[in-house]
Amino acid sequence: MEIQKGKFLSELKTKMKNDKSLPLRSNATNLVFGEGNPETEVMFIGEGPGYWEDQKGIPFVGNAGAFLNQLIVTAGLTREEVFITNVVHHRPPENRDPEPSEVAAYQPYLDEMIKIIEPEIIVTLGRFSMGKFLPNARISSVHGKKFDVNWKGRELVIVPMYHPAAGLRATGVKEQTIEDFKKLSEILKEVNDNESEKSNESTGEQMQLV
Repeated sequence: MEIQKGKFLSELKTKMKNDKSLPLRSNATNLVFGEGNPETEVMFIGEGPGYWEDQKGIPFVGNAGAFLNQLIVTAGLTREEVFITNVVHHRPPENRDPEPSEVAAYQPYLDEMIKIIEPEIIVTLGRFSMGKFLPNARISSVHGKKFDVNWKGRELVIVPMYHPAAGLRATGVKEQTIEDFKKLSEILKEVNDNESEKSNESTGEQMQLV
C-alpha cells in the first residue's frame, strides 16, 4: 500500500509542477510539495514556504523547521514518521501571508494529498491551515486541543497548534507550544485505542453474522 500511496503522491507532485495556473509559481524557485511517510497517521500542515524551503524544495528546513523537528520528537515521533506540507506550495513574495485566492488555488492539491495519505490526525501549524478545518476558531483559544471533524465524509482528528515561527518570536508561545506537543502522543494513543475498539466491534458483528 505504501508504494501505491507514494506513486499517487509522485503523480500529484508532477501535476502540480506542470500547473501553470498556480498563482505564486512565477516568483518561486521551487515547488515545495511536501515530505514524509505516505503511510503516516499524523500529517502536519503549515502555511507556506519561506526562503530556505523555496531554495531546497522541502517544507520546514529553516529555523522554524529546526524547532518543528524538536517539537515532533517531544511528541514521541520522528520527522521520518510523519508527513509535512503547507496550504500553499510556492513561496509568497517577501514571506507575506498567502491571500485567500492563493490558498483556494492550491486547495484541490492539498485535498488530494489528504485523500491519498488518509491520516488519522492532522496537526495544523498556524491560523491559515487551522482555518481550513476550524474556520471560526481563534488559535489562542484552541491550540493544543483535539477536535473531531467530519471532512468531506471522513472522520479526522484536528489538533491546532501555533506555527513554530511564532514560538521563535515569543518565549511564552514557544513554551506553550512545547507543552501542546507533549499532549500529542496522548492524543495519538487515544485515537489508536478508539480505532482498535471499532475494529474489534466490527469483527464481533461479522462473527455474529456468520
